Amino acid sequence: MIVWTFSPDVMEFAEHAEAFLETDPAANTVPLTVLAGLRAGMPGDGSSFGWWSEDGEVKGAVFRTPPRPFYLARMPLAAVPPLVEELRVRGVETPEISGPVDVVDAFVAASGATPARRRPERLYRLGALDVPDVPGKGRCADMGDFPLVMNWFDAFAAEVSQSAGGDLAEVVRRRIAHGDIMLWADGDAPVSLAGISPEAAGMCRIGPVYTPPSSRRRGYGAAVTAYASQVALTERCTMAVLFTDLNNPTSNAVYQSIGYEPVSDYARVVLEPVP
Repeated sequence: MIVWTFSPDVMEFAEHAEAFLETDPAANTVPLTVLAGLRAGMPGDGSSFGWWSEDGEVKGAVFRTPPRPFYLARMPLAAVPPLVEELRVRGVETPEISGPVDVVDAFVAASGATPARRRPERLYRLGALDVPDVPGKGRCADMGDFPLVMNWFDAFAAEVSQSAGGDLAEVVRRRIAHGDIMLWADGDAPVSLAGISPEAAGMCRIGPVYTPPSSRRRGYGAAVTAYASQVALTERCTMAVLFTDLNNPTSNAVYQSIGYEPVSDYARVVLEPVP
């Protein structure tokens, strides 16, 4: 039997799909990180999860945790048209989608929707870390840094034209409390920021990475990313990954300069409604 199954229950989703997702932690970094975040207390109101089964074996997954886009995990491309039809029958709208580029393109083609905006992304995995020689030092953010981190998260979201993910103050408070935010300080002043995701299947994802415009082109972004990667590998996981915007050649070059290697391409697409 070949079928898509949907549930609002994250634990039911984990029971069926987590083992499949863990077969490739790097490629499935987003759904695995979301599962880890929900278990750590990330709000999940209005979430929906789905998995594709072939003769009882899960081979694909999707989910949405508002206000984030509808996410397409790895799946056979043959599973995409049935997914589009199942969503249509259920009356589920997908104004924005994200995932591996081949799956995203198959979804767009099957839905007949017109892309209004497309953000190409690339997934990188850390090989041998090359720590740059940059003035300053890294540290973990604490609640005294809350206003600064709030401001930088907001600025990052605006710069990449995406939601910060729910109540921004709650997101920042939770991530600082969990020790997820690293700062690079030159002297006493923080000049750059990098987040670390909760560990999932031995993997952590670095992000967001943000340096305010006044502090750019001084190596701070590379320094804070390298520092966050070191903390992740020392304290949390055995694999570090991150996403970049392919429209930003500077950031792609920076991450490769400290040891991140390309894995595969992804895309985030805003869709116009189908007439």
